[in-house]
Amino acid sequence: MGRPRGREGRADGAGSLPETIATLSRVLPAGPSPETFRRAKFDRPEAAPALWRLLADVLSPSPAPGASLPLEAQVRLAKAALRSQGYPRRALALLPEDGSQGSRELLLALAWLLAHGPLLEQLLERSRLRLGDELCVCQCEDPASPGLPTPCVDADGRVDIRQLQWLMGKLRFRWRSLFSMQQEQCALLAKIHSYTRGCHGDRILGHLSVVETELLRNPRHGQQLLRSLEQENVRLEAAVAWRRHQLVFWQWADTVLRTCPPDSPRPRIPTQGTGELELLSQELRALHEELQDVAESRRAAWEARAGALGPEWTVWHRVSQEAVRQELAVLRQAWEQDGAPIPPCGPYRLVKREAAGSEGRGLRAAQVMEALRSREACLEAVLHQLQGQCRQELARLAGAQPGLLWILPPRR
Repeated sequence: MGRPRGREGRADGAGSLPETIATLSRVLPAGPSPETFRRAKFDRPEAAPALWRLLADVLSPSPAPGASLPLEAQVRLAKAALRSQGYPRRALALLPEDGSQGSRELLLALAWLLAHGPLLEQLLERSRLRLGDELCVCQCEDPASPGLPTPCVDADGRVDIRQLQWLMGKLRFRWRSLFSMQQEQCALLAKIHSYTRGCHGDRILGHLSVVETELLRNPRHGQQLLRSLEQENVRLEAAVAWRRHQLVFWQWADTVLRTCPPDSPRPRIPTQGTGELELLSQELRALHEELQDVAESRRAAWEARAGALGPEWTVWHRVSQEAVRQELAVLRQAWEQDGAPIPPCGPYRLVKREAAGSEGRGLRAAQVMEALRSREACLEAVLHQLQGQCRQELARLAGAQPGLLWILPPRR
């Protein structure tokens, strides 16, 4: 970074490295300064807390958790999120949880996130100013979700039934509270949309949203809305500039990777040329064959271990297969009926129209409800399988305790 005019700092007249990093910092939430990136390249400890906070803000599902979580919690959050996304370097997991070391590893983790997926697009979508009342109809599975829970048994095999009943009651109460709050929110939205019908300048929309109604009630909020729009424009301009200048950052990140001790196979950024592409293709084929061999050996070891653990794992394997089969059947049925299993992903603005009005683009409520019904059928099938597994486990526990009476709960 100390040579902004050399080969490392320039790429086809795209700009200097400090300008490129400053552009990236304007897109990231509370992005560190270019000086922090420079210190992180040399693994300076004073740069580690800022990068830990940045990773926690980027990887957290809720916006801006850095203002409410201590540094140790941010470190644990970042480590867990990177591990769930398949971050390959083991050196980051060995860093202390006080957040005082590992600034270079954190810089490499940030670069990996930028190269691994549309990180900046997700951050811009998360911080986007929403003027309308939107509904997200995306029903894609989260790639970081753990899927079906793994059966867990304590070392002594004891399970407190009363604690399970208390947790189930607490979960049922929370679910009912959430459902009632959603009903109240829908009722309030329907009132606002009905009372403001014909007030919007756009005939396709026809009514105002909650934010627009609040602006009419208190015009002073318009200044705050204007400042938020200006900040969003700054982030969008920085994202466009980053797309033009990012090659400078990747060349510099390659030099940072070369200064690290070997931890895992290093991803190399290929330059232009057919020879480099052919070499990269050979490396990918070799890596694919190696991964296949490792997967086959681990699958054989897991099957041998699962067969030795007894009938419980066999029951769980059969239950999982049945749940997957039913989910595939529901998806296939939805594809045959509608021509597509799920509606397009993304947020849609809620618009109240008459039954006869068919103008405008978007999704109708009937389409969203049909997709939700198909998803509900899949979840109910999985729930029935899990309930059957729980009944079998409770029967086994009840049989292990002599003199214990097991009374099934009444069906509702």
